[in-house]
Parts: sequence; C-alpha cells; structure tokens
Amino acid sequence: MRKTRTTLSDGRALIYYDRVDQDRVDQGGVDQGHGDRDRVDRDHGDQGHGAAGGVPPRDRADPRGLPRVATRSERRHDRLLDEWVVIASHRQGRTHLPPADQCPLCPSAPGRATEIPAPDYQVAVFENRFPALSGADGGRCEVVCFSPDHGASYADLAPAQARTVLAALADRTAELAGLPGVEQVYCFENRGPEIGVTLTHPHGQVYALPVLTPRTRRMLDTVSRHHRSTGRNLFDEVRDEALADGRRVVAAGEHWSAFVPEAARWPYEVHLYPHRRVPDLPALTGPEQAELAALHLDLLGRFDRLFPTPSPYISAWHQAPVRTGRELYALHLELFTTRRAADKLKYPAGTESGMGQFINDIAPEQAAAALREV
Repeated sequence: MRKTRTTLSDGRALIYYDRVDQDRVDQGGVDQGHGDRDRVDRDHGDQGHGAAGGVPPRDRADPRGLPRVATRSERRHDRLLDEWVVIASHRQGRTHLPPADQCPLCPSAPGRATEIPAPDYQVAVFENRFPALSGADGGRCEVVCFSPDHGASYADLAPAQARTVLAALADRTAELAGLPGVEQVYCFENRGPEIGVTLTHPHGQVYALPVLTPRTRRMLDTVSRHHRSTGRNLFDEVRDEALADGRRVVAAGEHWSAFVPEAARWPYEVHLYPHRRVPDLPALTGPEQAELAALHLDLLGRFDRLFPTPSPYISAWHQAPVRTGRELYALHLELFTTRRAADKLKYPAGTESGMGQFINDIAPEQAAAALREV
C-alpha cells in the first residue's frame, strides 16, 4: 500500500492510500506476497515522485487558496452524569447536502476544485474543515473518502477496495493514537439523510478523542469487574454464547462472526466480532483483515435488501482505549439501522433520549432470521 501525504491550501493534512502492483490482491481480497496484514509502509511527502505500481503521482496542488481554518471546540463536564459534552458552535455553517455537481468529496475536475485536488483517487483522508474536535482541545477529526464514485456506497465496493479502506483506517488508528492527549480513536460511517448525514458521497470519519466516550468507559468498567470476579473475559463470553445459541447468528466465517446482540437496542443491529480477541484494527492479521472486508460487505448488502430502498445505518468501530484496559477490550463492529419497517423509522424519542431506556420493537431472534434470509 502506498501512502502519500500532502497538504491542502489552508494547511490541513491530506493523505492518499493506493494499492500498488506489489500489493496485488486476489478476488477475495487476500494478500499474495507480503506479511500478516496490508502494510502501509511507504509514506511519501509533499514533493513530487514518480508513479508506482500503475498509480499516478499524488502531487496535484490545491488551487483554492483557502484561509487557515480557525476553529475551537470546548469540553464541558456534566457533573451529574460524569460525562463530557463537546461544544462546537463553529459547525453550524458546515456544508449541508450540496448537489452532486458541488460535492466537496469528489475528485477535482476542470473548473471545479474540491477537498481532493487529484482527478481520481482510491482512498483519500483529510482533516475535517468543520471539526467537532480541535487540536487545541487535544482532538482531531478526519474524513475518509471510500471511493471517487459519488453515487456508490460502501456495499458497492470491491473486496480489494474495502481492504484498502480497512488498511487506511488501521493506519489512521495507529498514527492518531500516538498524538499527545488522545485517549481513544473512533472510526465510523453514517449513511442516509434519516441518520443525519450532511454529505451523500461514500465516506466515513475518524475521531481522535481527548477523553473516553461514555459508552467505552462503561463497557470497560463492566468487563473489568467481570474479569476480577470470574477471571474470564466478558467480550469473549458474549460472542461465544451467541454462537452456541445460534438463533441470533447472521453470518460466520473462519475468523469473524456476526450476530444480533441479545439485548439489541435498534430494530436491526448486528455486532461483528473476531474469533481472536484483539484491541484494535492495527492488530489484525492479513487473513483476518481479508475476511473482515468480505463479511462487512456481506452485512451491508443484507441491510440494503431488508427493504425496497437502501437502509440508513451507522457503522461504528469499537476499539480499545489508547492507554487503558487494552488487554481486556475487544475490537468489534456495531452496525445498525434506524429503519424498523419499509415506511417506519425508529426514533430515539421520550424514553430513549430522555431517560436512556431503549425499547426495541423487533425481537433480536426475529431480526437475525430476517437478515439471514435476505
């Protein structure tokens, strides 16, 4: 994998990730020549360089002459809940559902410069122009463009392209985890206006967080208590019990299994666990990463076949904190849709938003059966 680092005209980082000839993958996305996982082991700087492996040089400059981004988020502590809230009032003016011919995530074209100066790309990552977290607060927000095709979705990616995305996410996780003040790296994708997306181009985001999220902190507290009292790992137990029961399993492979959690909060919610507990994406081997790419695509396809129109969803990577509990925490993907029927959405309304008490309209066993059938 070739990694090319450059900067946009306002100083924000832009990084291209490209497959090259020596990293060829077969149709199933499996390595054919090098070590355990898709390494991102060449980091080119701003200076121009020759094409490698059939990939053009990524040396096109950003012509927009943008002013330096001046944003500042603020963390405030909710003392009653012992949780942090981020105030990011500068984001009110961020780009909102532009027409396709004004999409800032498409490759640049003559007469139309975008966030990505190149006329084409495989995977591109750049610092968000409207970040929820600012560097002054110890955080960082990045946008990950999965494909140059504006009309595509993650489910449309070829397995090799999905692997390139995963390699980029693993690389961003490793690099951002090394920044001062970062406590957790969170990778995610929102899809569909029903979820609240502001750009329809296929993309995800990576947040380098200066605090542990409430969800992560609570899970870590729970698994730590369980380990102290039983000597066992609760993540492993949850996965193994789902597989032994079988009724909530959606799909399974040699290295990964997907199942609906016993206490699912959302109408259709699937958790994807590796059979070998690892803390984060950089810890995956080549075969684990390859099967993950294929199984993730399979699950997204199932979600899209549930109803006559594609399902809105959130795809959330739960990774171990940077400095705390890494030996107990388990990497896993949480994928869910807010759609409960073809013409109905699940809104987190009175009990969910007001009290944090979820009420699910669909039994997990029923949801798993539906996802298996499609």
